[in-house]
Amino acid sequence: MVKTTISVIKADIGSLAGHHITHPDTLAAASKVLVDAKKEGLIKDFYVTHVGDDLQLIMTHDKGEDSPEIHGLAWKAFSEAAEVAKELGLYAAGQDLLSDAFSGNIKGLGPGVAEMEIEERPAEPVIIFMADKTEPGAFNMPLFKIFADPFNTAGLVIDPRMHNGFIFQVLDVFEGKEVELRAPEEIYDILALIGTPGRYVVKRVFRKNDHVIGAVVSSERLNLIAGKYVGKDDPVAIVRAQSGFPATGEVLEPFAFPHLVAGWMRGSHHGPLMPVGLRHAKCTRFDGPPRIIALGFQVKNGRLVGPADLFDDPAFDEARRTANVIADYLRRHGPFMPHRLGPEEMEYTTLPDVLEKLKDRFVKTDIGYKAKIRHSEMLEEPNE
Repeated sequence: MVKTTISVIKADIGSLAGHHITHPDTLAAASKVLVDAKKEGLIKDFYVTHVGDDLQLIMTHDKGEDSPEIHGLAWKAFSEAAEVAKELGLYAAGQDLLSDAFSGNIKGLGPGVAEMEIEERPAEPVIIFMADKTEPGAFNMPLFKIFADPFNTAGLVIDPRMHNGFIFQVLDVFEGKEVELRAPEEIYDILALIGTPGRYVVKRVFRKNDHVIGAVVSSERLNLIAGKYVGKDDPVAIVRAQSGFPATGEVLEPFAFPHLVAGWMRGSHHGPLMPVGLRHAKCTRFDGPPRIIALGFQVKNGRLVGPADLFDDPAFDEARRTANVIADYLRRHGPFMPHRLGPEEMEYTTLPDVLEKLKDRFVKTDIGYKAKIRHSEMLEEPNE
């Protein structure tokens, strides 16, 4: 049976009026490249869109994951769009293209990639999530709720095809290592890791019964790749729905809670993840708040039928209102944590420079030593 590969590849190649929104001419340039590729038979179908300042390429083909041909095609589309961005003088033109030449695989060169190769079911609903102003770990909580929380996903209790649970592949983005953990048996271990979303990221989810893939997330971290800040990761994800996987409504339900994610302004703040329709996929307030869109497709013989703009629905109005209330509250903290990220997660920070400048002005004191002694005493076992 011929398998279909779904590839979602994104990049920030330049945007209008700051880190705000892509220009339609850049989308048109990328679309032209993919139109030609479809005519030549390289890809079966495609859809070009954006969220915020990120250009998104959704493609179907039969080349499998990590195909040099498909990744080369995406690189060409982004490069053509970046040239248009430069001609228009758009902000940060070519930002996510970290190399001058394509070398066979787009991973590590800047763009984010989520791909899955599947055997199509008779009806194959797929939901493509695309986020802006956040990082791959932003999907940790939603994916846990979708595939492991029966209070979110009723199918885990009442659908025999899902009742045995799912396997979570968790990636340590710092060490480049991954581990597979099983739900429900190891949900506490899963949570112990993915509760630190800046380091441990849910990469893939498989159905436990047959190890068939149900979800995949892009896991690139541009600041780690480039060794300096070049833009937030702005992840994408592919989730299969229905017929042995969570229903579409169960897949969308976690986003009714605008949970806090890292990113927002200069990639250095916590903010609520706001679910929006395509018409509101632009980041203006403090370059945010972080946004996520969800496009629903049917995949049939590689053809993309759709999309349905799933968050463009009054059912998510309360989530958006709550997100705005949270944004108001956090913004009042200004440069203070927890609105500002901790120094280990800051994408921009002057802290090392400030400490270097002030190093000769710090005066030794015994206060810190005494506090350390008191803390150690508190940790001692109480007397029987």
